[in-house]
Amino acid sequence: MKQHRLAAAVALVSLVLAGCDSQTSVELKTPAQKASYGIGLNMGKSLAQEGMDDLDSKAVAQGIEDAVGKKEQKLKDEELVEAFAALQKRAEERMAKMSEESAAAGKKFLEENGKKAGVTTTASGLQYEVIKKADGPQPKPTDVVTVHYTGKLTNGTVFDSSVERGSPIDLPVSGVIPGWVEGLQLMHVGEKYKLYIPSDLAYGAQSPSPAIPANSVLVFDLELLAIKDPAKEDAAAK
Repeated sequence: MKQHRLAAAVALVSLVLAGCDSQTSVELKTPAQKASYGIGLNMGKSLAQEGMDDLDSKAVAQGIEDAVGKKEQKLKDEELVEAFAALQKRAEERMAKMSEESAAAGKKFLEENGKKAGVTTTASGLQYEVIKKADGPQPKPTDVVTVHYTGKLTNGTVFDSSVERGSPIDLPVSGVIPGWVEGLQLMHVGEKYKLYIPSDLAYGAQSPSPAIPANSVLVFDLELLAIKDPAKEDAAAK
């Protein structure tokens, strides 16, 4: 988390805090009012995820009031830099701890899951179950396939689902996370698999979304619907 990112977030939240207090209800009728609430809500969630759950709302409001009123600031720039650095360090330590805990929990999950009947573990560490068998062709690394999927964390929380959106997706076999690249090539068209993907075959420590903690094991219900025919695709495009 960079200093300017934290400062910008605090500034945006302070605009909301300066305009109301805990004893005052605000109207949320006009587009501007709704957007203002959305800014506060989104930035509040972001700050909470960064571990910024102890902001002093009065100090925030005082800071914005001094800036808008062009008053002399109560802290020197050096003090502010030091304060932001302390918060950045705290956030980094928090994220490192969460990452370590997630990695340990993922390892334990896979160890236990691999003992279950019907679960196969490959040489890479990928685990899978065949939920529905079929005799269709298997995709190659160069193929584009059509799939339906639901992605979950090991606690069952859904973070993405083409099934919920009601629309399957087309994707290149070699253009997805390593766990999918391997898993798709094991499948036959018409089959349904459950993939248990170790973090090093998914996103590792670089989470693509707040919904997916760093070093998470990912669980996918995956259905291979079709392998796209390049010749037919080219003909249809003409």
